[in-house]
Amino acid sequence: MSRRRLIGFGTAAAAFVAGCGTDNGKTTVAQPRTTTAATAVDVQAIPKAPQQAPAANAPAAVAARHAGAQPQQWGMEMDGITSTFAATGKQMAVTFDACGGPGNNDIDEVLLNLLISQQIPATLFLNKRWIDANPGRAAQLAANPLFELANHGVAHKPLSVTGRAAYDIAGTGSPQEAVDEVWANHERLTTLLGKPPRFFRAGTAHYDDVAVSIVNELGERPVGFSINADYGATASAAQVQNAMKAAQPGAISLAHMHRPNSGTAAGMTAALPALRAAGFTFVHL
Repeated sequence: MSRRRLIGFGTAAAAFVAGCGTDNGKTTVAQPRTTTAATAVDVQAIPKAPQQAPAANAPAAVAARHAGAQPQQWGMEMDGITSTFAATGKQMAVTFDACGGPGNNDIDEVLLNLLISQQIPATLFLNKRWIDANPGRAAQLAANPLFELANHGVAHKPLSVTGRAAYDIAGTGSPQEAVDEVWANHERLTTLLGKPPRFFRAGTAHYDDVAVSIVNELGERPVGFSINADYGATASAAQVQNAMKAAQPGAISLAHMHRPNSGTAAGMTAALPALRAAGFTFVHL
C-alpha cells in the first residue's frame, strides 16, 4: 500500500461511518480523495453468474471449505477485487450504494432522476435491509434497464472471516458469517431480478483475502472503487464534483444513493454532464 493511500485512510474512516451510520441530520464534511486502482479487470468478459451454484460452491460447502482459514491480507485493494476495468475509449462506471438500516433506508430521488433524465447507466449496490424497506422502489429499479442491481450485503459488515473491523464496524466473524452476509441478499436479489446478481461490494468496501475467495466461489465478483466520490455522503457538492473530475478511462466511482440531504446529487448534477461533454461514456460494470 502506498504512503499516499495510508495518508488518506484517516479521513476516509470518519466519512464511511457517517455515510452508513444513523443519520442524525448533521453532516461531517470530509475531503474526497481519488484512490489508486488495484486490479484492472475486463468486466465485459466476466461471465454471468450461473442460475444455481455447482454443488461444490453451494453456500454450506463454501463455508466448510474455508473453516479455519487464516487471512493474509486485509483492505480495499488486493488481487481479486475489481477496482477498475479495461475501458474501450473514455469509458467509466458510476456506482451507488444504498447501505440500509436505521437512518439509511431513504432514497435520493434527485440523484436517480438525474441518472434517468440524462440516461446515465449505473450499477446500484443495494443492501438487503434497504430492499426490504423499499420493495416497490426496488422493483422499479430492477425493471429499468438503465440500472444493474448488485449485492451490498445483509447487515453492511466488512467481509472478514475473523471479525476484523473497519471504521469501528465489526466484520463478519467466520467463513459461515461471511457466506451468510453475501448469500441472503444474493437470494433476495435473485428473486427480485429473476437472475443472480453478478457483483458484490462489502459494507465499508473492506475484505480479507479469504472473504474475497468466498465471494468469488458464491458466483459474484467482489467490487471496490477507484474514485471515492462522496466519502459516505459527507462531501459537499463541490467536493463531489472535484473528485469526479479526476476520472480516467476505466474508473469505477463510488457514491451513495440513500442520503437525499447530502451533497451527492448536486455534485453529480455538475460532474456527470461535464464528463460526458469531455468525451466520457458511462457503462455498467
